[in-house]
Parts: sequence; structure tokens; C-alpha cells
Amino acid sequence: MTGEITTLPDIDPLLLRILPNPRPGTPPPSSKLVFGKTFTDHMLTVRWTSAGGWEAPVIGPYAPLSLEPSAVVLHYANALFEGLKAYRSNTGRITLFRPDMNMSRMNRTAERIALPTFSGPALIELISELVRLDASWIPQEPGHSLYVRPTLIGTQNALGVGPSTSALLFVICSPVGPYYKGGFKPIALLATTKHVRAAPGGIGSYKLAANYAPGIIPQLEAAMEGYAQNLWLWGPEHFLTEVGTMNLFVVLRREDGATELVTPPLNDIILPGVTRDSVLSLARSHSSTPLPGLPENFIVSERAITMPELVSASKAGRLLEVFGAGTAAIVCPVDRIGYLGEDIIVPTGERGMGPVSEVMYREIVGRQTGVIPSDWAWVVKE
Repeated sequence: MTGEITTLPDIDPLLLRILPNPRPGTPPPSSKLVFGKTFTDHMLTVRWTSAGGWEAPVIGPYAPLSLEPSAVVLHYANALFEGLKAYRSNTGRITLFRPDMNMSRMNRTAERIALPTFSGPALIELISELVRLDASWIPQEPGHSLYVRPTLIGTQNALGVGPSTSALLFVICSPVGPYYKGGFKPIALLATTKHVRAAPGGIGSYKLAANYAPGIIPQLEAAMEGYAQNLWLWGPEHFLTEVGTMNLFVVLRREDGATELVTPPLNDIILPGVTRDSVLSLARSHSSTPLPGLPENFIVSERAITMPELVSASKAGRLLEVFGAGTAAIVCPVDRIGYLGEDIIVPTGERGMGPVSEVMYREIVGRQTGVIPSDWAWVVKE
């Protein structure tokens, strides 16, 4: 009937088809793992069209994708991705860490570039099935995990900027070792005044593929000056935003003696990281459920902070810690920041990580691995 409202099909796990890999590989020794270089036997694919909605999901052998040279993703960067991990506990239980957060952010990003949204719980169910099928690829050793990379791209075969009439959602998995091998390794940052990562009104708060390639040259330039990553600044005030591809945290001793954990507030420039949210949630819970290792007089602030304030705090002996937070490292301590030709030295402690970041690392890892019971761990039923 003319004018009738129809709803296109959403992703339906009940329609899943599984095509086992006829030539399964052998997981390499955990000691040989390099982040993002090894992939499991299978991948998940789900196609979408504007006419028919989401098609039946398929888990099949990990294999190359087939795209026309005119596919819009190759010309206009209609692409987004997520990153999460699956963990195996010492009892053999497999869990995903806060996948609902990744699904929410993925849908929000898809809306930003006119790609189709989907049921988050449905995709989590499919990812769980993929992880379950390739469970033998999850390393057994402590600190190891299976990195899960959901990706969504526009596939319409046409030259022209506009909403894609077709899309492909796919998920691949990669076994990874611990970010820190042989102890925590603080990194040095270059607070760049030459480049910016994002701007107000832009796309910095979305996990779009287009946000990452422009950071390669600034990182290479930082490396040439002896720094591991960029500390991204914004505006003439030199507001702190992010560190490399991670969210940023600063620990200060306030003039009243309290310890303050500071992170820049979410806006158009800051990506709403899952690890960022985990750190803030844990830190705020300290007032009601004390976390061993954190000071009693502990304040959590989402507020603007500038490089001049950080420099002033350092000169006054009130700069206690700086660290990044992200899926790969969980927390990444910083021991030096280059700014306007001078280095700011950041305390890191004897173990290479300050007391606040060490508590956050311990508490998050405990929840990821099941050592600390938490509803953040989504169990993959076997």
C-alpha cells in the first residue's frame, strides 16, 4: 500500500551460516606474537543494502575481500572500526570486555557518516560465536588476549559523495601478547604545536578510519625528535586533548593537598574511549568502595587543562603522573613531555608506573581476566 511504513531487517543471529575453514592454521607460539600481524581461521561478514536491510550473517574462512575499484570506501573513506578483546581466565572461561560500549560507539559513528546502524546485542552474539569457533587461538598465558576488530565500510560502486546504498560489516580476530614485556615502559611525548588531531565541529569524537592516517606523519616527526607519540594540543591556550591514539589522564597534587585525577571533557575533539570510561568509573567508585593504593583524599575531574597549567604544576612539584588509556595498553605511563623546546619530566616510580595508573591497570586487568568479578565481563558460552 502506498505510504506504508516498512522496517528493513536488522542483523539476525538466528540466520547465521557457519562455513568452517577447510585448512585451519596453527596458532603460533605466544612468544612470537606481534600485535596485529597474526589472524585466526575465521571471520564474520554481514552485508547490507538500502533496499533489503541486513542480510544473513556468515562466519567463514579468513580471506581477502572482493571490492570494485569504484567502491565508495576506496575514494571517500566511508569506513569505521572498533577494537575490543576476548580473554581466557585461569579457569578456561572466555569473556569479552564491555562490548556493549563498543557497539554503542560503533552505531554512533555509523550514523555520523550515513552508514547503517544495527542491533548491538545481535552483533555481540555473533562476535561471541566467532570467538567461540576460534577459541583455540586465544593464548593461555597471563596478559595475552584475542584482539577483535569489527569494521563497517561503504561498498556502493559509484563515484560521488553521498550515503552508500550498500555496506559490509566484517569482524576479524588476532591473538596478541601483553603490551608490556619485562615490566612497564614509560614513553616520551611531544606536545605538538604544529599539527592538530581534530577540531570543534569535526569528527574527532568518532572512531572513523579517516582520523588515523593523518596522524602518521606527526608521529614520524615526533620519533625523529626522540619521542614515542604526540600529545595533541588545541587552540592558542594549548589545551591538552589526547595522547597518540589514546585518551589522556593527568594526576596533580592540588594546593589543598588533595590528589586530583584530570582528564579533558568529552567534546567534538575527544574520542569517548571504553578504557577512559573504565578508569573514570573505577576512580569515582573509590569514594564508596576504596581501591587499595589510591589516596583517601582523591578527586576526579573532567575539565579543561592546558600545557601552561601542566608546566606550572611541574615547576611547583605538583605534577604526579601522566598516562594514556586505551584498549591495547590499558594504561600507558609517560615519563617525559617535550614542549616548546624543553622537556617536562614526569614521575613514574620505581616500577615505571605511578601509583594511580598502577591501580587502574590492576583493577581493569582483574575485571578483564575474571580475577575480580564484574558485570563488565561478558561471558562467551562454550
